[in-house]
Amino acid sequence: MSRRRTVLLVLEIVTALTFVAYFSPFYILLVNAFKSRFEVLTRVLQLPSNWGQVMENLKAVTENPNLQFWSAALSSVIITALSLVLIVLFSSMAAWVLVRSKSKASGWIFMLYVAAMVIPFQVVMLPLVAWMHMIELKLGVPLLRTYHGMVFAYIGFGSSLSIFLYHGFIKGIPYELEQAAVIDGATRPQVFFRIIFPILRPITVTVLVLNGIWIWNDYLLPLLMLGIGNPIRTIPLAVAGFVGSFVKQWELIMLALVLAIIPVVIFYLFAQKHIIKGMVEGSIK
Repeated sequence: MSRRRTVLLVLEIVTALTFVAYFSPFYILLVNAFKSRFEVLTRVLQLPSNWGQVMENLKAVTENPNLQFWSAALSSVIITALSLVLIVLFSSMAAWVLVRSKSKASGWIFMLYVAAMVIPFQVVMLPLVAWMHMIELKLGVPLLRTYHGMVFAYIGFGSSLSIFLYHGFIKGIPYELEQAAVIDGATRPQVFFRIIFPILRPITVTVLVLNGIWIWNDYLLPLLMLGIGNPIRTIPLAVAGFVGSFVKQWELIMLALVLAIIPVVIFYLFAQKHIIKGMVEGSIK
C-alpha cells in the first residue's frame, strides 16, 4: 500500500470516529426519548422496544405542571423573535453608517465593536445584573425578570458580531447605487430600506441563524436575569428546573430537549444555503 493511500485511510478512519463521537450524544438523546423509564435506565444504547411510548412521554411532557413546556416555548419564541428582529435592524443600520462614514471616529467605533467580541460573558455578567438593578431603582424601569430586559441584553451582546458581519458585506456594495438613488430623490431611510437592506439578505440570514441558535439555547443569561420561580422562563430554564434533586425522569427530560431543538434544526435546514456565503462575504470583503 502506497504512502498516500495509507494517509487517506487513516484520515477516513479519524473522520469516521469523529462522526461517531460527535453524533453519539444526539443518538442517545433521540432513542431514549422514545423509551420508558425502565428502558432508559437498563438499555441506554439500544433501540426502543415500543416506539409508541413516545406518545405517552409527549403527553407527560406537555401536561406536566412543573415543566409548563408550552408556556416556556412561548416565552422562548417571544424573546428570540424580538431579539433577532431588533439585532438585524440596529446592526445593519449601524454597520451601514460606519462603512459610509469616512471619519476616524467611525473606524474607532467599529474597532470597539470588534474588541467587544473577545470579552467573555462571565466577566460582565454580575456587573450587568447590578447595573440593571440600579436602573430599576434610579429610573423605575424594570429590566430584570421581564421580556424587554432580556431583549435589551441580547441586543447588546449580539450586536458586535452582527455589525462585524454586516460591515464586511456592505463594503462590497458599490456606493454608486446609493448615489443614483439620491439623485432620483430618495432620502437616506429610503436608500437603506429600499436599496441596501434587500441586498443584505445573505448576510441577514447568517446573522439570524447564528444569533437565533445562541439565544434559543442560552441558559446562563436567562438564569441571571429571569431568575427562578418567574412565570417568564425559557425552555432551557424550564428543562433545568424539571430535573429533580432525587428523582430524574430521563425519558421526559430527553423528549423535552428533542422538542426544544426541532425548531432550530428546521430553521437551519431552510437557511443553510445562505450561511456559508454570508459568513465568507461578511468577513473577508
